[in-house]
Amino acid sequence: MNAMPLVIVALAVFALAYRFYFGFIAAKVLTLDSARATPSTLLYDDRDYVPMSKWVLFGHHFAAIAGAGPLVGPVLACQFGYFPGFVWMVVGAVMAGSVHDMVILTASVRHNGKSLAVIAREEIGKASSGIVASIATFVIIIIAMAGLGLVVVNALAESSWGTFTIAATIPIAIFMGVWMFKFRKHKTAEATVIGVILLTLAVILGKYIPSSPIASWFEFTPKTLTLLLVGYGFFASVLPVWLLLSPRDYLSSIMKLGVIAMLVVGIVIVAPDLKMPAFTPFISGGGPIIPGTLFPYLFITIACGAISGFHALISSGTTPKMIMTEGHIRPIAVGAMLSEGLVSVMALIAAASLLPLDYFIINVPAEKLAHFLPQLKAMGFTMSDITTLEAAVGEKVAGRTGGAVSLAVGMAQIFSSIPGMKSLMSYWYHFAIMFEALFILTTIDAGTRVARFILQELLGKIYKPFARTEWLPGNLISSGIVVFFWGYFIYTGSVSTIWPMFGSANQLLATIALTIGTSYIINRGKARYAWVTLAPLAFVGVTTFASGILNITGIYIPQLYTEKYVIQGSVNLTLTVVIMLSVVVIFKDALPAWIRAMNESSSLEKK
Repeated sequence: MNAMPLVIVALAVFALAYRFYFGFIAAKVLTLDSARATPSTLLYDDRDYVPMSKWVLFGHHFAAIAGAGPLVGPVLACQFGYFPGFVWMVVGAVMAGSVHDMVILTASVRHNGKSLAVIAREEIGKASSGIVASIATFVIIIIAMAGLGLVVVNALAESSWGTFTIAATIPIAIFMGVWMFKFRKHKTAEATVIGVILLTLAVILGKYIPSSPIASWFEFTPKTLTLLLVGYGFFASVLPVWLLLSPRDYLSSIMKLGVIAMLVVGIVIVAPDLKMPAFTPFISGGGPIIPGTLFPYLFITIACGAISGFHALISSGTTPKMIMTEGHIRPIAVGAMLSEGLVSVMALIAAASLLPLDYFIINVPAEKLAHFLPQLKAMGFTMSDITTLEAAVGEKVAGRTGGAVSLAVGMAQIFSSIPGMKSLMSYWYHFAIMFEALFILTTIDAGTRVARFILQELLGKIYKPFARTEWLPGNLISSGIVVFFWGYFIYTGSVSTIWPMFGSANQLLATIALTIGTSYIINRGKARYAWVTLAPLAFVGVTTFASGILNITGIYIPQLYTEKYVIQGSVNLTLTVVIMLSVVVIFKDALPAWIRAMNESSSLEKK
């Protein structure tokens, strides 16, 4: 199967959905009004509430929501074959992810940029829902920051090229922020040109850093990198949003989308064949990468590319505090989500273009692969080009689990197949690894700031000044607590005990967000349109609860009886149960409110 039809179908579906389906939601369901004042002007404070131009804010939003999920998830799900993941990403990104992001962003904008927990309390009408939502979102975001941070640390450890390029984006972003917001106000085009030139130079020069006298300046151990990452997260959280966070994310998005555009062009030119079959026997379970069956594990493995609860934290965190007009909600929320869906499709194609046996050789540890090798060969996966691939990229890639390396190899293989690029596969591979690290890192800074907002709202119930985002001591203390938590998990290695359950926890948060979004729509007298959130809520809720139960009974409880994994099982079991109960509590509170609101609406119509 050639990859071209998949690209064409994805682009066509996304374009039509943006124009018609989300035009309908914007006009009829959410009634977006560009004349309505937004929090960025009503509550302007030059720190968190700052009006941001549409494309700069799009860059921030896309960079913040697009972490490891759209890159790694589709690669790992390729175990089931390319077709199930492709269908879920295209359909899910439209019917679930974009709806989820657009509704929550609108609700937050109309609640003065408040968090998901505050919206839950005000829309559902029960304090318990707000408290439960606060606890669930804070736990999940700390898990997410720790897990994503670990991926960045592993990718950049002892890598002077990648570390130099990532580090260079910080002063470049600060320069852009000062240029756009102080020196040459709103001259976005000028700042963009300068920023892109400087970023391009950083990428090109980064290749020569390992052989330069200053290589040691950018080579750090994982623990040192963790401390540096904690410091970056702290300053990104407390500095004015226009100075570092927003321009850096905007700059990163230019690179991210530029690389994806290059990959689309590369696929058009090379027209690679998908060597992975449409379906594999592993859809029935027992695979070497994902042990479960296609249902429900596909839908928690591919998270961000179709729907992600983490997006609700950004849509009710940083972005609603910077949006200039409600007319920007659709291009920012829907545009970013559909762009992420396209990223996921490209990642899937890159992985599926590898020989199936090479795909498994890279993504499965050697000792485990030996057990599965007869089964893989019985499926017809007998050809391997791993030796040639390792020689071409200049690194050992066998047994490099997690999806990131196989994605980088697949991308490099496509780029190097473009006429004139054959000798540059090593460069493309390392460029792809650096690109993945940049993709993930931009989620860390925005996520830390969002966690700070959530913590300040919680602490504000004890000491009111904390609830004011402009109160500097509150910013410093809350940011310090947040980075300590996720930094501790990375530094001690404890994150490995909670990362396995992040996929289901993330989708449980999406279930919470869709429940709150449904309440918002019904409370606005739009009950007849509530299906736009109820349909994805039903599907995501069922699949995620099913995966949660399977994880508890099949993985976490058995771990309690093994000395090696007893702590890991205890942590995973406790956190999963807490989040699942949170969903139950919020849904239990919301359902009577839905029925009451619909009855009131029906009575008014009869009168």
